Amino acid sequence: MTATGLTLGALALAGGEGERLRPRWWRDIPLGLAIAAGLYAIFQVGDKKAREVMPRGEDEIKEIYALREIRPKEEIGLRLAAVVGPAEELFWRGWLQRRVGWLPAAALYGGAHLVTGNATLIGAASVAGLYWGSLAALGVPMGALMVSHAAWDVWIFLVQPTEHRREAAPGGDPGAAAL
Repeated sequence: MTATGLTLGALALAGGEGERLRPRWWRDIPLGLAIAAGLYAIFQVGDKKAREVMPRGEDEIKEIYALREIRPKEEIGLRLAAVVGPAEELFWRGWLQRRVGWLPAAALYGGAHLVTGNATLIGAASVAGLYWGSLAALGVPMGALMVSHAAWDVWIFLVQPTEHRREAAPGGDPGAAAL
């Protein structure tokens, strides 16, 4: 993901997206965090539904979260926040969406995840692409979208995943409940 992010980010910057980037951190950080919180709320509902209606939803969500174990969490968090999230926004909602429009860019963003073969991830990416894309279409500044994507990635993947906690057995230790 880091290499892809670097590539997409470089393409967007080479395509002039950096010239349009005018971060105003006093505005972009709080707005970006609020946008990330909105998407997280959507994913709380979507996670539950995916587990109920998709035949492999539960297993596919576990497959996604298993990726947290391939590198140290601090490294993953840094890669997501400093490269992947910002680069994806620059490319998908910046460079590409300005050229093809909101719905085609969102469809391509979801479609880019087809290579994973994970239907739940494809659906999740499609929802996220529609969400961030609609906000970009409404004029939300790129800096806020970058903050949002970076914060959301770290939050949902490392800090507060949507995995459901199992309840402790009756009379069991509630502290022993596992993710």
